[in-house]
Amino acid sequence: MRFLAITLIVHAPDPVTGVRKTTTNRFREVLDNAVFAEQLGFDGFGVGERHERPFISSSPPVVLSHVAALTSTIRLFTAVTTLSLLDPVRAYEDYATLDHLSGGRLELIIGKGNGTAQRDLFDVTPDDQWDRNAESYELFRRIWREDRVTASPRFRPALTDAEVWPRPLQRPIRVWHGSATSRESVDLAARHGDPLFSANVTNPIEPYAELVGHYRRRWAEYGHDPATAAVGAGTAGYYAARNSQDAVAAYRPVFAGQLDFQKRLGLQPVFTTLEDFVDRSSALIGSPQQIVEKVHRYHERFGHSVLHLPADAGGLTDAQHRASLELFQSDIAPVLRREIPDPPWGWGPGPEPVA
Repeated sequence: MRFLAITLIVHAPDPVTGVRKTTTNRFREVLDNAVFAEQLGFDGFGVGERHERPFISSSPPVVLSHVAALTSTIRLFTAVTTLSLLDPVRAYEDYATLDHLSGGRLELIIGKGNGTAQRDLFDVTPDDQWDRNAESYELFRRIWREDRVTASPRFRPALTDAEVWPRPLQRPIRVWHGSATSRESVDLAARHGDPLFSANVTNPIEPYAELVGHYRRRWAEYGHDPATAAVGAGTAGYYAARNSQDAVAAYRPVFAGQLDFQKRLGLQPVFTTLEDFVDRSSALIGSPQQIVEKVHRYHERFGHSVLHLPADAGGLTDAQHRASLELFQSDIAPVLRREIPDPPWGWGPGPEPVA
């Protein structure tokens, strides 16, 4: 099994202290966390893309380029690249450049993205967002693979024998498809023979397991070898301590702050108590043995080979967060690496093209 640390770069008051860092310091924290993740031995570091409050992750290629300059081995992920909002030509130029600057360490997780405000910002409607996502991805992947492209897309000007530079380092790049609640992303991933990354954060396991099952069925229906399908999964929260009582006690004020933040935003929490959150969500809170057992329970439903943890403290103190990540790498990750297989294509540069 492989492990990513991912941040959406939320820029909001700390859910426990109420203090909000400056924008500059928040970006610096992301960079420090990326370097720390590499030092600990995480396999990848991901940066989300959002174009609305309370996020400042509107430019992941810029952030990841800085991360690339500060690191040397960790793979760099987007989480997710919102191709429904972007011109695929411009997105290609940014990420092909980043691919070179990182020495071929880039992997994309693409998705439609969420949020009314960012749809309005880019003049995307609920009716056309899925069509935009599919069209942008299909043009993006053609540009990555072909030196000259002719196409007549619906949502951007036509291309006639177009050359787009620079040509990428990885030929092609690996693209994951982020999936939360809908089948459109799942079908797009299965059709192209691409891996799936389940959000697995907001709800209990059932809707996510249903989508992963649909992905595997569609994968086979499209003629791909079932043994080559790969799935990643998110985590709603993480805190490990030597015993479960200490872990739950440390996380209680964090959960209370997060619950209050959701209510202030007018959101209806899915999990209203910490005990329910620990029991029924994908959060990994407890002793190392409890966390290993919970990952195995999810693996039984998903068959996933990649897992992401939050890169940010998210209400924990920096010391708590770092000690917990160190415990993950010393006591949890080695067990999961030994007991759960890696993705079927191994780990490294992107795959050979899929017909």
